[in-house]
Amino acid sequence: MLNQEYVELAELAGGFVHDLKNHLSTLRLNLQLLAEDFQDPQTQRERRALDRVQRMQNECQRLVDISQEFLRFARVEGLELTPANLGEVVEEMVDFFGPTARAANIEIKTYIPADLPLVALHRDMFKQALLNLLLNAQQAMPSGGEITIQASQEPAGVVLSLIDTGQGMSAEVLAKAFRPFYSARSGGTGLGLPTTRRILSAHGGTIDVQSEVGRGSKFTIRLPSSNQPA
Repeated sequence: MLNQEYVELAELAGGFVHDLKNHLSTLRLNLQLLAEDFQDPQTQRERRALDRVQRMQNECQRLVDISQEFLRFARVEGLELTPANLGEVVEEMVDFFGPTARAANIEIKTYIPADLPLVALHRDMFKQALLNLLLNAQQAMPSGGEITIQASQEPAGVVLSLIDTGQGMSAEVLAKAFRPFYSARSGGTGLGLPTTRRILSAHGGTIDVQSEVGRGSKFTIRLPSSNQPA
């Protein structure tokens, strides 16, 4: 019964977000036309008008971004999992994120044993969870730094850790890190880490974080091996 209620809620949220994005698209189009009318402002009044139009365009884009993030958050449930090599999945994600990391002066080091047991994954959704953590680490290191990804085996499955040398989080921020729509970063949607937790929960896994201001953060993921119930 609870699962059916969740499915209905996810469908309702999806319909709401779809309608919202349609209205936002119309609003953005009209703002674009208005911005074109003020493209070459001749007076102080016209310059102020153009500035306000551009700010409204930015806010519209922010609402679109939040809508898309919320849709991902609401629809994570009942994933179809298949046995996968965790090391391969991590390397694929690191390769994908590599250009972004290099542009941000971030070095990524990976230490993944070759003999890890297979884990039950939905590859695309798990990669999304990893991407969220990598982006989170990047935002915590505006001047560059280092990300270390390491894994090990434990009796129930596999432990995967992602460690950054970023700004770290205070105890207050840490306590709210996985709360939906909470963000300590200006312009953040506050859904990246909550979505990551939902994805890992749908894999039968968990995620925890340790952090200290000025010393960085460590996110620890635990996943059952594929011969364990996920």
